[in-house]
Formats: sequence, C-alpha cells, structure tokens
Amino acid sequence: MIDRHLKLIAGNANLQLAKEISSELATDICDALIGTFGDGEIRVRIHETVRGADVFVLQPTCPPVNDNLMELLILIDALRRASARKVIAVVPYYGYGRQDRKDIGRVPISARLVANMIETAGADRVLTMDLHVGQIQGFFNIPVDNLRSDFIFAEYMRSVVGDMDDIVIVAPDIGAAGRARLLAERVDAPLAVLEKRRSQDGKFVKVFNVIGDVEGKRAILVDDMVASGGTLVKATEILLESGATEVSAYCTHGVFSGDAVSILEASPLKRVVVTNTIINQCALQSDKIDYVSVGGHLAKTIRQVFEDRSVSLLFPHY
Repeated sequence: MIDRHLKLIAGNANLQLAKEISSELATDICDALIGTFGDGEIRVRIHETVRGADVFVLQPTCPPVNDNLMELLILIDALRRASARKVIAVVPYYGYGRQDRKDIGRVPISARLVANMIETAGADRVLTMDLHVGQIQGFFNIPVDNLRSDFIFAEYMRSVVGDMDDIVIVAPDIGAAGRARLLAERVDAPLAVLEKRRSQDGKFVKVFNVIGDVEGKRAILVDDMVASGGTLVKATEILLESGATEVSAYCTHGVFSGDAVSILEASPLKRVVVTNTIINQCALQSDKIDYVSVGGHLAKTIRQVFEDRSVSLLFPHY
C-alpha cells in the first residue's frame, strides 16, 4: 500500500499567508516556477514530483483578479497532468463572488462561470472563506468548504475591546444581517441593521434607516469585505448621527480597491479590522487598519480534509 502525501503549492497572490500555513502544517511549499513569459502568459513548472499526492493549491483570487485566477487554473491543470491524486483549491478570497445573480438584464453570473472554470481545470475540492453569499457553494459540483470568520473576530474583539456592555453589532445592509447576527450571538451583543439602497449602476449608496438601538453605544459594522470603503463610511456617518459614540468595522476580506485606504483614514471610523486572506501593502502601513491571521484556521482545515476527518467537528460554528 502506498502512503498518501500532503503537498502544498502556492501561487503569487498571497505568499505571506501560504508561508504561514506551511509553517503551521510543518510542510514545505513545493518547489515550482510560477511567473510569466515575455508576452504576459502565465508560466508554471513544478520542480518536484506530485504523483499520487494530495496537493493543496493556495491562491486567493484577489486583485489583480484575472491574473490570479488564471494562475490558479493553470496550477490546477499542471498538477492534474502531473498525476496528483487529488487537487484541492484553497481560495481564501473568491473573486467575482459579488456577481452571483442577474439583478438587472443582460449581465453575466460570473461567480458561476468561475466555479465552472475551477472544476474544468481539474479541482477535486474547494476551500474558501466567507463567500459573498453561501449559495455560491451550489454553483460547484464538487465539495466546497465555506469557512466562517465570526469566531476568529469574536476572539480578537474580546482581546482588544474590553468591556462589551456598550457594544452593538451592526449589519451595513439587510444582506449582511445573517453574518452580523452570528458575531452578535458569539459575543452576546445586540444587533442593529441599516437599510441601504444602491444606485442602478452600483456606484452610489444611500442609507435610509437604522433598525435597532445604537444610541450611546460603540457600534461595530460587520461585512464580508471592504472594497471601495464607501459603504462603511456612509454607514459610519449615519450611526454617529443616530447617537453611536464610535464606530469600528470588522470585514473578512480587505480588498481596499482604488483610494479605499485613504478614504477610510479620512473617515470618522475608529478602526477597520480585516483578515489576511488578502494582503494590501497600503493597508499594512495604515494606523487605522488591523490584520487578524486566518493561517492557523486554514491549516487545521487542510489537515482535517487530508485525513478525511470532519471539518464541522473541528470548528464550533458548524
């Protein structure tokens, strides 16, 4: 009988997180060349055997999304053609996740297209964190583990916030209410929700109403990602106008597109906490933005998947 082997291979999207996972698992990252040819095409060559191994490909599809997505697909294809036993795509941030439905006419469902591409490339399984909507799991015909960050944020919050008696957890819109409720339950805090509407072209956000009591409380906004920062800033302004004493934000994925970092630094937000599913160099230099690691979380999950053990028994929120 041939022993199974766990191997890790990392794309260029988040090498810092990949090294952290590698250290947690006490497993080296495979020696591979992952770069580009002179014309910009992705170039991959794996310098060690992966035949018969279970290979975990560490690659969030964060900005530049298209480059990182193509790198992920080509890595999966190379591993499949090198006779890996299983190829598991570890995609902590799933790009195109916000394009999950046809909300207006003549638009694609890109989240489904990306799922098809990952399957076609040859992935046997996907590990991800805080999908924009959980239904994206149904776009795949292979197993998908959608890990949550609420217990990670709860532990961090208890360590830095101190007395929680005047905390209120706030969802910036109705769609985020379920995610915010999970954190509110975990830290035993009340929940409020903002009623938000976005312009048809998606560029402008207007907050209409605060559902819940925020007066005299420290408000903590909870969402799956911070991109332009516009939603968080508008939400902060309405919460302060409604009597909140201060506002912070906890978001799983720190995309920080465009001038988001400078916009957030100039805003009345006290603190923005994100995980390291994505690393943004400008955000790392900001005194207002804190990173919380999910490397240990992902490493434990990888170990459970490799050993054919239950993921739901490993973490308290399943």
